[in-house]
Amino acid sequence: MLLFTVAAIGGGAYAFTNIPVDALPDVSDVQVIIFTEWPGQPPQIVEDQVTYPLTTTMLSVANAKVVRGYSFFGLSFVYVIFEDGTDIYWARSRVLEYLSFVQNQLPADVTPVLGPDATPVGWVFEYALVDRSGRHDLSELRSIQDWYVRYQLQTVPGVANVATAGGFVKQYQVSIDPNRLLAYDLPIARVVHAIRRSNNDVGGRVVEYAEAEYMVEGIGYIEDIADIEQIPVGVDGHGTPILVRDIATVAIGPDIRRGAVQLDTDGEAVIGIIEMRYWNNALSVINGVKEKLEALKAGLPDGVEIVPIYDRSALIDRAQAMLRWKLLEESLIVAAVCVIFLLHLRSAFVAIFTLPVGILIAMAIMYFQGLAANIMSLGGIAIAIGAMVDGAIVMIENGHKHLERDGG
Repeated sequence: MLLFTVAAIGGGAYAFTNIPVDALPDVSDVQVIIFTEWPGQPPQIVEDQVTYPLTTTMLSVANAKVVRGYSFFGLSFVYVIFEDGTDIYWARSRVLEYLSFVQNQLPADVTPVLGPDATPVGWVFEYALVDRSGRHDLSELRSIQDWYVRYQLQTVPGVANVATAGGFVKQYQVSIDPNRLLAYDLPIARVVHAIRRSNNDVGGRVVEYAEAEYMVEGIGYIEDIADIEQIPVGVDGHGTPILVRDIATVAIGPDIRRGAVQLDTDGEAVIGIIEMRYWNNALSVINGVKEKLEALKAGLPDGVEIVPIYDRSALIDRAQAMLRWKLLEESLIVAAVCVIFLLHLRSAFVAIFTLPVGILIAMAIMYFQGLAANIMSLGGIAIAIGAMVDGAIVMIENGHKHLERDGG
């Protein structure tokens, strides 16, 4: 019994320090999301040419029990829900196999992609980028989030995705004058093709000169407005090149928004949402995100702040504190009951000792079953403490009665 007790305490202590800790129990289904963009297309066209072929193909995926499709303006979402117990990465690989099969049934310029491997309850942390000094507008804050903060946070172990909302996405906007197009007899498709063709780097071969090789490369990526304005789209009757600036106005502006984010009463802000991967420790992921955010602050422009607005670790800490307090509370009550009614202080240690050992054994079983410590499991352990105490007190009192009878 001593060896078993020592082994149980050792295994429970290991499980207690390594078990995934979260606030919410993850009872969600194993699901894989297929996301497809087709800009400019109405929902009915997206439904007929994208969502329907994907949905009907995914019905034959192994272990898939439900397939749901949703079509929006320019967007398609297909949710493939698998049987309980299916490994998420096995499911994602099966969906990828069927995506390669259905690709030839989709429009040529449509490429479906898989959503992040995040659990549906993996929204564990949220922060906002604000500039109370007024030096940076919403488009600059969005660029800082998309091109600096987001990539750094994706390196934190356990982070599946960093979603962004709010602000303005900067883009080059070419406003074409239809009257000028008509005057030059140019179709708009030629203008689109010329701009797309010009935003490209091309490579050639190498040239040997003085026993050295020099690579031939054409640099053509667009870097500013002037690069777009100088793109030729055709020639007039006299052989003069027609440039984009001759038929359109080029500027930097915001992309169309379909929503906005407001932080308290301080106006609009840019927010980032941290999504956790399946079977990860939420508390470890949150702590890793906080450490990374502290390291990122040194590289932010003057005036830009990162403000946490949702942190699940506070709820996790309260759940753990509740269990610690209940354990201490039950231990004190058991000690008082044993001392008052049995008039024997040492007997109280027998009952008190069973409480932490029982909790450690429960933690070990949860760890090896792949369960996480959350509000439901910790609350169940706290309730079970009362039943454990009742049994220990009854056994101690029964032992005292036997000792009294044998002594008498």
